[in-house]
Amino acid sequence: MVQLTLPANSKVRKDGRTYSTKSGDGAKMRRFRLYRYDPDSGENPREDAYNVDVSGVSMVLDALIKIKAEADPTVTFRRSCREGVCGSCAMNINGSNTLACTKGMDELGDGDVTIYPLPHQPVVKDLVTDLTKFYEQHAAIEPFLHSSVADDETEIHQTKEDREKLDGLYECILCACCSTSCPSYWWNGDKGDPKEEYLGPAALLQAYRWISDSRDEKRSARLDALDDPFKLYRCHTIMNCAQVCPKGLNPAKAIAEIRKLMVNRPRASD
Repeated sequence: MVQLTLPANSKVRKDGRTYSTKSGDGAKMRRFRLYRYDPDSGENPREDAYNVDVSGVSMVLDALIKIKAEADPTVTFRRSCREGVCGSCAMNINGSNTLACTKGMDELGDGDVTIYPLPHQPVVKDLVTDLTKFYEQHAAIEPFLHSSVADDETEIHQTKEDREKLDGLYECILCACCSTSCPSYWWNGDKGDPKEEYLGPAALLQAYRWISDSRDEKRSARLDALDDPFKLYRCHTIMNCAQVCPKGLNPAKAIAEIRKLMVNRPRASD
């Protein structure tokens, strides 16, 4: 029989602590189950339960803020804009990656609400993950305009039609919901150098954003940089990325468009 050994601290204990927020007449209680983990403690992660009065609470982030303010100040999570713009509060809620600030309580159905950190990322603490690799991969596609126009006061014109080609691409907020929901991103991330591994849906969506920009002068060089067995071609069109994107974008389509350009572009040997 095959014997499998789980990595250290990978098993989540279900015997965590239970807390409650303040409640009064007319309270509407809902139980939240939060992933709790402190790497410095040396202990396995656990799942703590929080009984929360969600009366007047519209978004999951509001419930988390209430938990931290009224029940347990040690709960750790990221947040900033509360408007679905910064991507800071990305986490896994009831099994799906999303933004806590735009996930409505009315979307959760009945039963307990389970909140975990983004999958397949090192956990800094509780719901906070280390996105260093994710940002390095984004930087690797050179997410800025390459233009020979050196004068900052010279406007680079673009037609309305060319500008419309960027719709559905530039809106990405780098929340990492798509990449961390992608099994191919999980499976192809062990080469050691993040820039040589499968770049993932978010980075490739941004790569296509700049490849599609009529003002950019390095389309060919950008395609050359992606022409690698791992960087681009490990996408299997599983479509998790499009399903979880809080901005309604479709990274899988962008990846398919890059592949078309790869096939149709002229080669030096042609």
